[in-house]
Amino acid sequence: MHIGILKVKLHLPENQSLKGKRQAIKSITARVKDRFNVSIAEVDDLDLWQVATLGVACVSTSSTFCNEVLSKVVDFISHSRSEAELLDYELEMLTV
Repeated sequence: MHIGILKVKLHLPENQSLKGKRQAIKSITARVKDRFNVSIAEVDDLDLWQVATLGVACVSTSSTFCNEVLSKVVDFISHSRSEAELLDYELEMLTV
């Protein structure tokens, strides 16, 4: 079993409240879940208005497949029309 873990750091420059941040993150996470069938949640920077850190996980029998899916998630988030800008990301593969 292979587990791909992706940590994505986003900047929300026009956001002015936690409520606005929640709406933006909810939109991004819903689109990623629907398109890629992965688990995704906000995992850090919960109290900051303009920064969000998302955790994404993919489980498969192939590490290559996990890597492809998570790379596509990064591309999708960075090229999406949302108000979020991709600051950084980390990709890690685990074999169990």
